[in-house]
Amino acid sequence: MIIETPTEGLRGLKCEAIPVDFAVVGGGLAGVCAAVTAARQGLQVALIQDRPVLGGNASSEVRLWGLGATSHMGNNNRWSREGGLVDEILVENTYRNKEGNPLIFDTILLEFVMREPNIRLLLNTAVYEVEKSAPDTISSVTAFCSQNSTRYVVSAPNFCDASGDGIVGFQAGAAFRMGAESSDEFGEHFAPDESYGELLGHTIYFYSKDVGKPVKYVAPEYALKDITEVPRYRDFDVKEHGCKLWWIEYGGRRDTVHDTEEIKWELWKVVYGVWDHIKNSGKFPDAENMTLEWVGTIPGKRESRRFEGDTMIIQQDVVEQRIHEDAVAVGGWSLDLHPSDAVYSEKSPCNQWHSKGVFGIPYRCYYSRNISNLFLAGRIISASHVAFGSTRVMLTCAHGATAVGMAASHCLRDGLAPRDLTEPTRMAALQRALNRVGQAIPGIPLSDDCDLAQSATLSPSSTLQLTELSADGPWLDLEYPVAQLLPLTPEDRPTVTLRIRAKAAGELRVALRVSDKAENFTPEATLCEQTFTLAAGEQTIEFPVTNGVDQNRYGFLCLYGDAATEVACSEQRVTGLMTVRKKFNHAVSNTGEQVPPAGIGIDRFEFWVPDRRPEGHNLAFKLSEPLEAFELEQLASGTFRPTVSTNAWVVAAADPSPRLDIAWDAEQTIREIVLHFDTDFDHAMETAQWGHPEDVMPFCVRDYVLRDADGKELHRCSGNHQTVNRIRFAEPVCTRGLSLELTHPSAQVPAALFGIRIY
Repeated sequence: MIIETPTEGLRGLKCEAIPVDFAVVGGGLAGVCAAVTAARQGLQVALIQDRPVLGGNASSEVRLWGLGATSHMGNNNRWSREGGLVDEILVENTYRNKEGNPLIFDTILLEFVMREPNIRLLLNTAVYEVEKSAPDTISSVTAFCSQNSTRYVVSAPNFCDASGDGIVGFQAGAAFRMGAESSDEFGEHFAPDESYGELLGHTIYFYSKDVGKPVKYVAPEYALKDITEVPRYRDFDVKEHGCKLWWIEYGGRRDTVHDTEEIKWELWKVVYGVWDHIKNSGKFPDAENMTLEWVGTIPGKRESRRFEGDTMIIQQDVVEQRIHEDAVAVGGWSLDLHPSDAVYSEKSPCNQWHSKGVFGIPYRCYYSRNISNLFLAGRIISASHVAFGSTRVMLTCAHGATAVGMAASHCLRDGLAPRDLTEPTRMAALQRALNRVGQAIPGIPLSDDCDLAQSATLSPSSTLQLTELSADGPWLDLEYPVAQLLPLTPEDRPTVTLRIRAKAAGELRVALRVSDKAENFTPEATLCEQTFTLAAGEQTIEFPVTNGVDQNRYGFLCLYGDAATEVACSEQRVTGLMTVRKKFNHAVSNTGEQVPPAGIGIDRFEFWVPDRRPEGHNLAFKLSEPLEAFELEQLASGTFRPTVSTNAWVVAAADPSPRLDIAWDAEQTIREIVLHFDTDFDHAMETAQWGHPEDVMPFCVRDYVLRDADGKELHRCSGNHQTVNRIRFAEPVCTRGLSLELTHPSAQVPAALFGIRIY
């Protein structure tokens, strides 16, 4: 029992001091990835989150799907899903939660954090004060937890602001911007004028469901009364809910930091007014049995402060895919700007312009230029307003935050400030450490002298010699042109045989096309083409590759026909092979071809995008000579996904016992083995609502056994679904060799391996 006597003074709150190696403020996807990465490197981390759950806009409080460079698989960024910790989270969520339930995603993020003993997680805890030990140095942040009435003072040598609005950077005096730059400042021709606006607004979503009987709805008094105030009211669809209503947006003309509560009320006004229109206007008879199941209580924020680093990523970095020596993360979302009047605007609700491929984001964007120990993560990184339109999406934010977490560990280990890591040798070490955990930095393969596999002799039980994919799949009509992606070398000159079925006599044009940049997947140049005259019925055609590629790269074997012409497809799926179609994807403003207005600095090009499984079959074909794109040498590329090559060793489908033998001349001491499997880096794995056809990617090796040179079993795995498998031995293994025995994922998919690293 507690009895407190009256006091004339003030009682103080309970206060706890928490000294750590690294303090992360903000528990969205960016903050989570920064904290977990640093903790895995041995740092004591405080993760301070002002909400009851983790995930930020991806959490059950907001319910936006996490997305990044894959862009709903609606652009030309093939095999571009973010790697490392981001991939690990996405693959785990897809395995447990392929339906996209945001509540389940909450639990997965909490589990990722709670399994790290080095993380002190403070939920419902808002930072409100910053202390400095010098004009450019933060010493501590003070936060208050509303649930336990406790004040926390968290001190650390380095801090990461992943708070979205930049509460730490703002109070610490870090240079920042808010609003759109003029086109003159950076030469960004897509920079908006004042009529379009300077800020992106907030959004609140709602969910509805059919309860099987009539449901009435009486709108609250504050609901929007005149739905015609919303220019898109004619586009309402009773079947749409959740983040497909991303365009219910408001606040771009307001102060998106300090006016958030007022913005929220305006969004509630719109949401409840929209539902009133759907239920009571008489224009939606299908809504009679529907009820409003959930409405967000906090808005999903898009834009507020952007802090200045030692460099600022701009439009040209995105569109031109500029090379940065200090790249640490990947971007690939479109330049996606919204009119500031948003839901009340007559303009299109978004203005998305894509680049022809992915781009690297420099490390210099991830720390403050004037606060020496402040890292930046999430949407507040150093970017112009235009480039921010691409870098702001959650998986791009999280990927960069992983680099921040790794950088913090290097700073602590070597007694450095964030800026010190830009020295070339230190930057190379940071990039190597990131790629070791699967980061997949564009254009920077893993170079690792410590990897014992590099000095070993590798012997495969078999290797796929690609000469044919059987015609055991569906027929695909050519209403939209289709292309088979083929990994080619300059020596490849096969004749390709295809099965065609025509409803009437006509013509079929076949062309081999490539991108101007070898690493891109935007077909621009035609190497050779031929037009075939078709008779009604089924027939075969032979297309000779008369002009090959200039370097290792993917070629697009393009078929142009019509809806009356079909091509035979295969049920076989192989790592590094896929088809794409010249087709629209309205989810990312893709209408089949990007045709920008003149003078805005954006390229015109065609979109060739995949169909999602269970569609998206490979074409059935025969080759006059094999494509040797799956050889064991691919494992030495240092890249663990298809790029200009497959970068994968693929086993022959007929091999009954796939096996890789690894031998050294002398005995080796082995502590860890890292395997890189194929979890289909082209699949977007949106975290919420979208839904996925499988919980395990069809290319992923599920079962394998690892043995030493004497045949002793060292490790057995059954039911793997993750990309990167790390096998750490309690006691070092001493052996002159290893054997890796793989099981084919299925009868239609041969076993494949992107990499094996041995330490």
